[in-house]
Amino acid sequence: MMLILPMGLIATTLAIAPVRFDREKVFRVKPQDEKQADIIKDLAKTNELDFWYPGATHHVAANMTVDFRVSEKESQAIQSALDQNKMHYEILIHDLQEEIEKQFDVKEDIPGRHSYAKYNNWEKIVAWTEKMMDKHPEMVSRIKIGSTVEDNPLYVLKIGKKKGRRKAIFMDCGIHAREWVSPAFCQWFVYQATKTYGRNKIMTKLLDRMNFYILPVFNVDGYIWSWTKNRMWRKNRSKNQNSKCIGTDLNRNFNASWDSIPNTNDPCADNYRGSAPESEKETKAVTDFIRRHLNEIKAYITFHSYSQMLLFPYGYTSKLPPNHEDLAKVAKIGTDVLSTRYETRYIYGPIESTIYPTSGSSLDWAYDLGIKHTFAFELRDKGKFGFLLPESRIKPTCRETMLAVKFISKYILKHIP
Repeated sequence: MMLILPMGLIATTLAIAPVRFDREKVFRVKPQDEKQADIIKDLAKTNELDFWYPGATHHVAANMTVDFRVSEKESQAIQSALDQNKMHYEILIHDLQEEIEKQFDVKEDIPGRHSYAKYNNWEKIVAWTEKMMDKHPEMVSRIKIGSTVEDNPLYVLKIGKKKGRRKAIFMDCGIHAREWVSPAFCQWFVYQATKTYGRNKIMTKLLDRMNFYILPVFNVDGYIWSWTKNRMWRKNRSKNQNSKCIGTDLNRNFNASWDSIPNTNDPCADNYRGSAPESEKETKAVTDFIRRHLNEIKAYITFHSYSQMLLFPYGYTSKLPPNHEDLAKVAKIGTDVLSTRYETRYIYGPIESTIYPTSGSSLDWAYDLGIKHTFAFELRDKGKFGFLLPESRIKPTCRETMLAVKFISKYILKHIP
């Protein structure tokens, strides 16, 4: 018997099916000159390329490593164009769907227990925030700083041993939805801080004398969407006026030279800056919270992936900040310390010259607000897995990053009044 479904129901069913990425490829191309860089830009006009690195077409330049995702349908034409123009390229990922499934390569230890070796969805992260408060009431409190456009709560965990105003560091993870290793690090930080207090000399000293404000997932709606509907989603999930395209890039939505970089005004682009600075509920909640605690917040650290970099201001100008030498020194030692665990090599420097020019970033905004030690980590790896870092790499990534974060925190405690 043939079952006939009403058209509306079919449309709804189709609309909610998760996106699959069967046989989609990720190319890495190194344009040797501006002519080859222009070829990539032209290909992006006629094909749907998802730029993994750099974050958008207009950043592509000569001698830059360029990673982009392309559909199965278009990959042959892309390959032919690269071959015809004698361009250097390799295929990093041959079947994206396969890699997405291979990410989950760690078995759960004990069902029901929060795992720091696995990627956790939003529901598990919320339950974990409650568990951390219950387990360490003298050290962990949860603050709801606002809610998202889909009415999910934005939670900050305050970690510290004593009440009252003290020096603090604000850290956020998961501003871009698909960068899953980032929220994994925020969870690891809270876990290690609470677990090693009283055992580890450095951590005990930090928590006795400072507070840490941790936002484990900045872009909650986007993160949920990346778990349930589209693993490659980057932006938040707000509707855009006069456009069918959804979402704003929250890391282009801060009031830091907000509209100075061209090509961030297309609502369909992954790096869309939003309709105005702080137009997004998530951005506004974070900026309001930081402004309220400005007297105590001495450092701001944000976590992204991928490319193994430790970045500091500025992104919107090539001008160096007044305390550039200090920032460079901290970043250099931070990356050196990070490499002692597994010999993972990071590079460091200002955003503009180290990665690419950006406007409206949280890092530049926090710096211009008066927090003079602001850093962004681009976590593992350098492109073999890209955003799809396997779970088996979570713990090593977190362990080495923890060394750098502890060093930066110690520096703030000792040197910043």
